[in-house]
Amino acid sequence: MSRVYLTGAGPGDIELLTMKAHRVITEADVIIYDRLANPKMLEMAKDGCEFVYVGKADRHHSLPQDEINEVIYQNALKHKTVVRLKGGDPLVFGRGGEEGIYLYERGVKFEFIPGITSAVAVPQYAGIPVTHRGITVSFRVVTGHESPNKEQSQITWENFKSDDTIIFLMGLHRLQHISKKLIEIGKPSDYPVAVISRGTTKDEKTVVGTLENIWEQAKDLPTPALIVVGKVVELREQLSWFEQE
Repeated sequence: MSRVYLTGAGPGDIELLTMKAHRVITEADVIIYDRLANPKMLEMAKDGCEFVYVGKADRHHSLPQDEINEVIYQNALKHKTVVRLKGGDPLVFGRGGEEGIYLYERGVKFEFIPGITSAVAVPQYAGIPVTHRGITVSFRVVTGHESPNKEQSQITWENFKSDDTIIFLMGLHRLQHISKKLIEIGKPSDYPVAVISRGTTKDEKTVVGTLENIWEQAKDLPTPALIVVGKVVELREQLSWFEQE
């Protein structure tokens, strides 16, 4: 009986891979991986393991999601151990739920293996805690990838009036739109924002600004990039550690 492991690869740093994810990678007959999974993880695979790339570059998909679902299913028909390796966590904007449902409907056994989500790990490497006593007791994780042409947005911007930390994933090319929407609902134009590019890797770079100017400051950063909005950004001056080494 085959089994598919919908596996989180973590945010980029190979040492943040979980022990369970490492184990299934070493046992896999085939690994179906995306662009955000550290390619060095593939070197852990056993001899004879097959590799299938289904990566999605920013705004350019090598395969649409329904075809990726079918690729996973077809490999489950041929192999005993299938690893679907996904950057971050498979269920934090990773579409792992869609893949799991597709397999369930076809009678394929599957298992989720959580990964350390970039929503927490990337700010942490940049010296930005997503919560901090006396500043904020909660945080929100929001997709930054929603199309501006969508007839009805699923993002309820009015809910962002509080001082919760807001983390936008995959939103660099919509940063100007995001900033304008937050100012429209009442956020001060000088509210602190950080954009972290290629977090937890040797190429990590962080730009700090305000809702008013962050777009101009961060527009040339490479993807993947994560946006942090909140007063916790001001703690980076004291807590930045990774980029200082």
